[in-house]
Amino acid sequence: MTAATPATLPTDGKAARRENGGASPRGKGRTVKFSFASLARQALTGHQDWPAQWRSAEPKTAYEIVIVGGGGHGLATAYYLAREYGLANVAVLEKGWLGGGNTGRNTTIVRSNYLWEASEAIYAHAHGLWKTLAVELNYNVMFSPRGVLQLAHNRHEEAALKRQVHANRLAGIEGEWVTAEQAKAFCPILNTDPTIRYPVVGGSLQRSGGTARHDAVAWGFARAASARGVDIVENCQVTGIRRDASGAVSGVETTRGAIATKTVGVVVAGHSSVVAGMAGVRLPIESYPLQALVSEPLKPVMPCVVMSNAIHAYMSQSDKGELVIGAGADAYPSYSQKGGLHVASATLEAICELFPIASRLKMMRNWAGIVDITPDRSPILGKTPVPGLFVDCGWGTGGFKATPGSGHLFAHQLATGEPHPIAAPFALDRFRSGALVNEATAAAVAH
Repeated sequence: MTAATPATLPTDGKAARRENGGASPRGKGRTVKFSFASLARQALTGHQDWPAQWRSAEPKTAYEIVIVGGGGHGLATAYYLAREYGLANVAVLEKGWLGGGNTGRNTTIVRSNYLWEASEAIYAHAHGLWKTLAVELNYNVMFSPRGVLQLAHNRHEEAALKRQVHANRLAGIEGEWVTAEQAKAFCPILNTDPTIRYPVVGGSLQRSGGTARHDAVAWGFARAASARGVDIVENCQVTGIRRDASGAVSGVETTRGAIATKTVGVVVAGHSSVVAGMAGVRLPIESYPLQALVSEPLKPVMPCVVMSNAIHAYMSQSDKGELVIGAGADAYPSYSQKGGLHVASATLEAICELFPIASRLKMMRNWAGIVDITPDRSPILGKTPVPGLFVDCGWGTGGFKATPGSGHLFAHQLATGEPHPIAAPFALDRFRSGALVNEATAAAVAH
């Protein structure tokens, strides 16, 4: 789940485009390649002629494919549909503004060190795409592979994380075990005093992990998809899913009118069960608020990401200097985007013990995103019992890091009707067959 929080996000799509493009009437409908030369040309006009980042489309009456949800995963899916399969008659329907849901509420961690082979494959696929994403989209997503350190506080966690490291190495995924002393050297502000409540005994380190800028990811995919002909429709909430006499999808009902389509991809994170329920599909998902906070800005003090599963507290530092702190999920299902105060308080107690420097800081903002949790803590990608209805959900706290990979794989499913081999283990019917992918430990989240 960076430090650009809901409080700093624009309240509508037009504001987002102005903030990151300064669109003028002359720039409408064209896409400019970002480069030193284009920056220099725009400087001559006071940066008043940048085109809109993406087209503000009016919904048509019919599309080949409709994607519900204008977050990172939905926009990535639309982009790869256009780029890989030449499908431009696609609409992305977003009830608010782009990236205003979980994409704008996460703490932006990117890593691929999960336990089971299926998870290793899907997250490694995404991790590989992150490395060249800025160049591919011609948009600075600010991917920073600064390293992700997962702490162990007892012998049980040490054994579990070492097992994870060895499994990753067998799969060709970079990772290593570090001692408490090595962890301290990697993150100097970490408290490794053996007398604290949760003493650090070591940790799993993935040096190629890190962070990226969440809103830049959403805007980059939106800009690239729009340039290839995809319609991005903001402030357009889906209120129903239409089905024909055979039971197959025939369209969607929205606050801006009905849209005919035979293929609907639902990519709405914590609200997936709500939207799927419109077609009579019940998903094995529970939605919980997952909280985060940011401190006042300070000079660079934290060169990496540090995570602790035992107390579910994790922290990194944004480019603006804020310490970005992730808390745990609330104990009860909810669609609130605030969460319980006691959860954030407990997290800060742990953070102040692990990082004493934080005890002197003021917290500026606290918020929550709605995470969609499956019984095995792994995502669902693929078909539903309703022909033409597909879901990409259940990512829980791992959604942001999977953004490009999820979009790439889900685009294959929507374009061909069949799952990509990497996504096949995450089909909905695994909850009937029992072929679960249990990532409760590697998810590094206390939920």
